[in-house]
Amino acid sequence: MRHLIDGHLDLAWNALGWNRDITLDLDAMNAREANLSDHPGRGRATVSLPEMRRGGVGLCQATVLARAKAVSLWDTYSQGPPRANLDWSVQDAASAAGRGQLAYYERLERRGLLRQVRTRGDLDDHWNQWAAAPDTTPIGYILAMEGADPIVEPDQAAEWWDLGLRSVNLAHYGASRYAVGTGEEGPLTEDGLRLLREFERLGMILDVTHLSDQGFFQALDAFSGPVLASHNNCRALVPAQRQFSDEQIKLLIGRNAVIGVALDAWMLYPAGWIRRTTSREVVGIEAVADHIDHICQLSGDVRNVAIGSDLDGGFGTEQTPTGLDRISDLQKFDAILASRGYPAEAIDAVFHGNWLRFFREHLPA
Repeated sequence: MRHLIDGHLDLAWNALGWNRDITLDLDAMNAREANLSDHPGRGRATVSLPEMRRGGVGLCQATVLARAKAVSLWDTYSQGPPRANLDWSVQDAASAAGRGQLAYYERLERRGLLRQVRTRGDLDDHWNQWAAAPDTTPIGYILAMEGADPIVEPDQAAEWWDLGLRSVNLAHYGASRYAVGTGEEGPLTEDGLRLLREFERLGMILDVTHLSDQGFFQALDAFSGPVLASHNNCRALVPAQRQFSDEQIKLLIGRNAVIGVALDAWMLYPAGWIRRTTSREVVGIEAVADHIDHICQLSGDVRNVAIGSDLDGGFGTEQTPTGLDRISDLQKFDAILASRGYPAEAIDAVFHGNWLRFFREHLPA
């Protein structure tokens, strides 16, 4: 089994927003949801901490995810918002929710289940321990933020930095205080540009995932610090705004970024996925390797691509490709990539080496 780094998991939202005990065995966690019907993903989760360990996931970027939106995306439910809601009507509440998610990670640290990685030294110590004793070493996490709404003012970024935050994307879905995300188009706001300047001062990593096209190009022009894309796929293969165009991928390659390919089936099916309608049977896990191949073809090597599964990002096996029923199934990419001619060292780069190199370069000393 190969060691693996996952560039994007919403572990705290999965636990708190969905009211799940992610410390349980995955099948036991799903069995607890047998009578819940507020979301199609109930009882179909793919991620728990024991399942991550079973799949060799020794380190991940674990997010804080809370949005400030006057209207919830879940308002279409006739019987009120489900537990899985992540929207708050004011930014102060979103910030407080984000702090609550961090408090959850801290509780898991106290139980010896997680370890926060803040510095290069932390990273090397953790990875060496994981390589030597993966069965007993806590799973490492780098604190990330998906959508910057929990940062109430640009100068509050320093407070979050002191708490261990190391990677931020500016928006999630739709417009936020700082930028415009998936599903809409528009530029960065003045506050968004101020926030980028604060990120440069702090050494914060910018995650360009979910940015509108206009915001993406503007952010790369305005920000000279380190850039990654935690969970993104290729527009040339699956035409949609959520994916990156070849032009965008080439710009990221030029910035020595790493792009984590995502496992959400709607980002893998080229004919147009319809939520709650399209069957997962239309796309298999091998489709992810097509996106890995495409990024490698654009870069000329394997240095700029890794895994950012997003497997607990608001869906379950109803919206994963066939062949992917739990996060430990990521290990199947070993054989899939080998069958496509990737040598062992290139597979290691995709599994963990590229993320490891990137964070060694860009975490604070």
